[in-house]
Amino acid sequence: MTAVITLASAARLDHVERQQARLQALPEPPEAIVVWLDDAAPPASLARHARIVHVPPGPHGLRLAAGRNLGVGAALAAGHELLVLLDADCVPAPDLLDRYAAAAHEHPGALLCGPVTYLPEGVTVEVDTDLGPLTAPHAARPDPPDGRCVVAGPEQYPLFWSLSFATTPAGWAAFGGFDESYEGYGGEDTDVAFRAREAGVPLVWVGGAHAYHQHHPTSSPPWQHLDDILRNGAIFARRWGRWPMEGWLESFAGAGAVERTADGWRRTDGSAAGGS
Repeated sequence: MTAVITLASAARLDHVERQQARLQALPEPPEAIVVWLDDAAPPASLARHARIVHVPPGPHGLRLAAGRNLGVGAALAAGHELLVLLDADCVPAPDLLDRYAAAAHEHPGALLCGPVTYLPEGVTVEVDTDLGPLTAPHAARPDPPDGRCVVAGPEQYPLFWSLSFATTPAGWAAFGGFDESYEGYGGEDTDVAFRAREAGVPLVWVGGAHAYHQHHPTSSPPWQHLDDILRNGAIFARRWGRWPMEGWLESFAGAGAVERTADGWRRTDGSAAGGS
């Protein structure tokens, strides 16, 4: 039994509805659990094909970590043996669930990660859209041949991305889910990866478990998340002795918005993370 857990908000409603349509079109649709992260009630259209659970925002924004924990908790209570987590803007390849299931059988209790293709602007994903010709996995991470699994080395755990991954109930219990002290954007997925490494949970790259990230406008670095990155980065650094997302922090610093200090990073105007 497989559950697909997705975090959703009004900002990504079109994306998650396309994702859900493709999941339901599979020969054996999984149970879909959608975690709604906004204060406002979710649209009735989502409830046609998915079970909806609700995690309202916290004082610092959307509670992504808490949402994943609640969604997985619902799947565990229903007795599901494979937990697949997909971000709202990701759609699965037809074989994604089968590849994750095979990998879980080969590597029980592991943290399983498939390749992700970022679709170009102008590609609208419908139920019958053939995404195969557009497959071009992000070059930052390994892309094993279809059907092959590769166990990551210890140095590769920072490459874990939460937008598409899978594990079993035993794997989830071993690394303990997500730390809910992270709110807003960034840091919680790298924290999970480091705790998995500390707990001895293997990280496995799963060839052929393709997900496709639907295009939406972004900024690089993500200015709208600057305070989240400072706040969550500080939480991460206190635990692990290093800062995550340093590429973005260096970009913010190059623009004069943040500066490195003896304790890490702060805004150059002296305001605390989360301030305006």
